[in-house]
Amino acid sequence: MQKFILITAASLGALSVMIGAFGAHALQATLEAGGRTATFETAVKYQFYHTLALLLIGLLMFRVQDKLLDYAALSMMGGILIFSGSLYILCLSGVRWLGAVTPIGGLLFIVGWVLLLVAVAKSNL
Repeated sequence: MQKFILITAASLGALSVMIGAFGAHALQATLEAGGRTATFETAVKYQFYHTLALLLIGLLMFRVQDKLLDYAALSMMGGILIFSGSLYILCLSGVRWLGAVTPIGGLLFIVGWVLLLVAVAKSNL
């Protein structure tokens, strides 16, 4: 699982940079016309922050063996998919009901952080 988490973090990191650059250049006019520039930037920021958290979890696994870290990582991945993914789709399609799905991703981020907290608190670090 650790290798999967680290590979996923590296992939999502590269993807964050690519999506951010694509939004800043190729999609700039579309995002500005729809008033969605800030929303797109939020999606990219949260994807990047939680990708770094995912990397941290993967590296922490070298020192701490706890299934909670697996669940924290999966929660972060799900949060990125649902939170950032729903915002990307909202920005590109204008489908407003996706805004109702976004908080589920936010909740997954919170769960991931809490699981990380519990795993570290339980550890012998």
